[in-house]
Amino acid sequence: MSIRLDLPKELERELTTEATQMGVSLAEYVLRLLSTRSSVEAAPATGAELIAYWQSEGLLGTRSRTTDSQALARQLRHKAEKRMRE
Repeated sequence: MSIRLDLPKELERELTTEATQMGVSLAEYVLRLLSTRSSVEAAPATGAELIAYWQSEGLLGTRSRTTDSQALARQLRHKAEKRMRE
């Protein structure tokens, strides 16, 4: 089935940017958004469900610049703890 959409230019730019970041075409990205709309309503309740959701959406491994995720987590936690004291 084909649907023609007339999107506002700003929304089209935003969606195109997001699609490019994901490495897919605009049409594929919009299709992904539409096909996952029902799963967004039922948010993951546990860490395992969240990881499973991220895997299903192809999000794991997309931050290739982060070579040591545990070190980054410690750094972010330290920064957050320091912020609370100030």
